[in-house]
Amino acid sequence: MRRGNRERFRKFTAITALAGTLVSGCVRDRSDVTYLGKEKRELYRSHAMDVAFPNVDEPLPSEVTGTEPPHTILETDEIPIREISLAETIQVGLQNSQVIRTAGAFLTNGNPLLASPQFVPSVYDPAIQASGVLFGSRGVEAALSAFDAQLASSMVWGRNSTTQNSTIGLNPFTVINNETGAFNATLSKTMANGGQISVYENVNYLGTSSPIVNYPSSYAGATGINYTLPLLAGAGTEFTRIAGPIGQQFGGLTGVSQGVLISRINEDITISEFETNLQILVRDIEDSYWNLYQAYRAYHTAVTAKESSLLTWRIADLQLQGGVRTRAEVAQARDQYFATDAASINARSNIFTTEIRLRRLIGLPANDGTTLRPLDEPVTAQLIPDWYTCLTDSLTRRVELRTQKWNLKSMELQLEAAKSLVKPQLNFVSGYQVNGFGNDLIGYNQTVPTGNFYENMTAGNQTGWNLGFNFNWAIGFRAAMSQVRNYELRVAKAQRVLAEQEKEITHELAVSFQEVSRAYAAAETNMNRMIAARENVKYLEPNIREGTILLDELLRAQLRQAEAEVAYYQSLVQYNQALNDMEYRKGTILTHNSIYMSEGPWNPEAYRDAKHNADARNHAIDGSGVLESVPEPFASPSPVGGVYYTAPQAMPGAVPTPAESSNSTQSSPIPKLEEPLPALTEPVDTP
Repeated sequence: MRRGNRERFRKFTAITALAGTLVSGCVRDRSDVTYLGKEKRELYRSHAMDVAFPNVDEPLPSEVTGTEPPHTILETDEIPIREISLAETIQVGLQNSQVIRTAGAFLTNGNPLLASPQFVPSVYDPAIQASGVLFGSRGVEAALSAFDAQLASSMVWGRNSTTQNSTIGLNPFTVINNETGAFNATLSKTMANGGQISVYENVNYLGTSSPIVNYPSSYAGATGINYTLPLLAGAGTEFTRIAGPIGQQFGGLTGVSQGVLISRINEDITISEFETNLQILVRDIEDSYWNLYQAYRAYHTAVTAKESSLLTWRIADLQLQGGVRTRAEVAQARDQYFATDAASINARSNIFTTEIRLRRLIGLPANDGTTLRPLDEPVTAQLIPDWYTCLTDSLTRRVELRTQKWNLKSMELQLEAAKSLVKPQLNFVSGYQVNGFGNDLIGYNQTVPTGNFYENMTAGNQTGWNLGFNFNWAIGFRAAMSQVRNYELRVAKAQRVLAEQEKEITHELAVSFQEVSRAYAAAETNMNRMIAARENVKYLEPNIREGTILLDELLRAQLRQAEAEVAYYQSLVQYNQALNDMEYRKGTILTHNSIYMSEGPWNPEAYRDAKHNADARNHAIDGSGVLESVPEPFASPSPVGGVYYTAPQAMPGAVPTPAESSNSTQSSPIPKLEEPLPALTEPVDTP
């Protein structure tokens, strides 16, 4: 009875406490509750999402913290000039281009450096691809890891007590105590031909109080080896190096693109893409360099025109007092002075803007206290390139073609691997094992005839083996056939795209040829125009001082002179930019500027291993002409194939054949004008 009373008391207490909690929760006013000294409203949020900032505190680059206010036209002090050559400009740009910038993306809403920084090209891209581990972007090391030896082991102890509900050899309800231990170890490796070999050892311990066993403490297990080899689908070294081991694939997830060859090709594609972006960077740097040169020349012309207009205004004002000029002519001279003054202001501001663009490309601060000024003069010699030589360079050295050929090679290899899967899966399986048993693991007990476990195993009296085949046939092969058809279409598309790229490059080179000829002809014509305009002004000035002609003629002549000078330097800069563009279209812009790519340093141990392997190969027997590579090599250190031309039929004005053409440079330079680039000190003159 006492026990029953205690149980009823506990139930009554629990029900009372629950009822009190529910009643108080419904009626209690919690407005007077404080939370550790805070008001309740401070802990209340009426929304789930809010703008937050990441807890990242990266140091700002010195180009940001050390920059000064940008140059503007409001500055009246003389600005220090830093003369820089084109070679130095490119060198500085390459040193500061860990992340590659482009000229066309600056000041645009879709600037990838700001809108999608994860896709911006950088020097890290080849290394990122080489160290990739995800499906579709695996590097060579990750692909080779499929062939790494795998060691798996486990050691598990246990104890279990059970009551035996049996009277056979046991007392009723006898408790049996079992102590167990299980050791398992397996060393497996996948071979290059797709086969898998594994060596294993299993040792199981049993200590029991059961009276029906011979030994209360015993060890049992086996040591063996298994070997599996695919014979049809996924068989062979060629499939494995393209798609990876078939035993490690996951249905339609991995496809046939996880092998070492595809990973290597992906690395080559990444290197090609990096080289393409590097070529664009060098082209943009040189174009911006000549744009800055043109900006300085335009400023020099604007300042000269302003000074000439000021002098003309002064002369007209003096002649007005002598009754030679009218007020309308003086007003016209004053109007042209202020027009040239505005042009000089715009030209000076354009220098600052163009310089900022060049500084951005080469990674310099927006303002380091100096102003960049080109040191080199543009090329004035006429270049007459050979069409067939340049076309050959374009078709063999354009990185875009190399990239597409890598894509085509990758598709062709994957197609071959996909064809291998249009077969049933037939695997050869085999195994051999040696069993062991003993009362002790390694000890010795004379009373036990079986000996210890390892003694019994090494005797080799208890063995086992298995030999056979595993067969799996997806009747119809619809998934495999669909995959083959998909790769056939992708190969056809890659081939067609490659042909279209070659035609596109031919048209680009043709336009580049035309632009070189046009720009040189325009520069030559504008030079003659500039000389004539200067002579016109030179011979009109004495007549203006004598008052024999209208002032309007001189003002118009001065304006034409300024326009002619601007047009000449603009066409001269365009000619140099056309030469730069032609090198880019040929794919030789890097070698033209003595730029070569190389990888960074490796671990010193890698160089020692490579030297050791090279020494071993030097002492080997030469196998050239005797050995044959199977499968055939998928890469070559130089372009494969040749470029062949079909000469057109002889017609008036037909294009000459390669034998009739010559790769020469005709040296008929435009005369250089010995006029230095101006400083940026704005003169302040008044009439």
